[in-house]
Amino acid sequence: MEGAALVGLVSRAMESFDVAVIGAGIHGASAAYHLTGRGLRVAVFERTVPAGGPTGQSSAIVRAYYTNQFLAEVAKDSMEVFRNFAELTEGGDCGFRQTGGAFLHSESDAGQCREVVARLSETGVNAEVIEPDALADLLPGVELDDIAVGVWEPDAGYADPTGTTSGMISRSVTGGATLRTSTTVRQLEIRGDHVAITDDSGVTRADRVLVAAGPWTRPLLRQIGVDLPLIVERHVVASYAFGPVTPLPHLICDLPGSYYFKPDGTTHFQLGWLDPTDQVDPDDFDQEILPHESAELGAAASRRIPRLSATQEGVGWASLYDVSPDWQPVIGQVADRVYVDAGSSGHGFKLGPALGWHVAALVAGDAVHPGMAQFDPGRFDSGDLLASGYGAARIIG
Repeated sequence: MEGAALVGLVSRAMESFDVAVIGAGIHGASAAYHLTGRGLRVAVFERTVPAGGPTGQSSAIVRAYYTNQFLAEVAKDSMEVFRNFAELTEGGDCGFRQTGGAFLHSESDAGQCREVVARLSETGVNAEVIEPDALADLLPGVELDDIAVGVWEPDAGYADPTGTTSGMISRSVTGGATLRTSTTVRQLEIRGDHVAITDDSGVTRADRVLVAAGPWTRPLLRQIGVDLPLIVERHVVASYAFGPVTPLPHLICDLPGSYYFKPDGTTHFQLGWLDPTDQVDPDDFDQEILPHESAELGAAASRRIPRLSATQEGVGWASLYDVSPDWQPVIGQVADRVYVDAGSSGHGFKLGPALGWHVAALVAGDAVHPGMAQFDPGRFDSGDLLASGYGAARIIG
């Protein structure tokens, strides 16, 4: 047995790739998709299966209403990926549903909201400010007494996070990438002209490594002496059935109420909070939503939309956000030959399909969009933190 194990180690040690991607959530899958599209030899390491971590538990909202201009443009480009997904992935199904999205703001947000929409409109993001009277027509039965202004984004909607990730990773494999599922990376080591990646089956050599491991990114990078200030939060999603209630067809982000409402087909909907929550250990946390957590979300939504009080509570779940100090992505080179794409802070799914193009350019050493520089990990050392969202609703980005 010892001899066989040694042979396996030697065999793996001789395998060499241009880029190793650690993590096959939406960000790792998209980066692999775009890296293979550039003709690079890519290996993807995933501890479970594609979308087997937080990506697969995402509520998968799709929208481009961002306060950060570059992220808004990336989200808009991702919408094009969702719309053309089958063609781009040779038959993949991302499950994209365009529902339109309404974002509700109090008076304290009104000035910033109008400025953001004006700026986004100049770059082609399809969003408009709507006054309370028009909001009432758009959202019948919704209480709007404390709402000063709304934003309507007709192109918003939601997608299938597992289908999206699987489609991108499958296209990567047909393009030449090697996918290693159920493979936990145990050690990263920079060895001069390459990086050694050790898992339970042996060692792989890569010229460059992209760590896109979500909540497990920080401990992996510590192995090479890099400690990013990323934390892990537990966030819940409550699921309800409309039952006898007239369905609401649109995505709603209620900033004063601190929650979002997402239709799930025509019979169900999901609710989640917009605010920061408790930190947890990504390997030891309660993955089930507790009854009081679901009830609190239901009560918050019912205050805004009274008819939801007659809906039927269903199952829900809890998953993880990897969160940066400013709630903005952490993307850049962290050591010789090692790059990171993490800290998406709860708004990573909608960015992933197009953001992977920019990340691939960075890792490949090609020209990079100037907007990427703001997400460099070095900003935490210099204290140059980015603005994000509206008040406590940092997830809005």
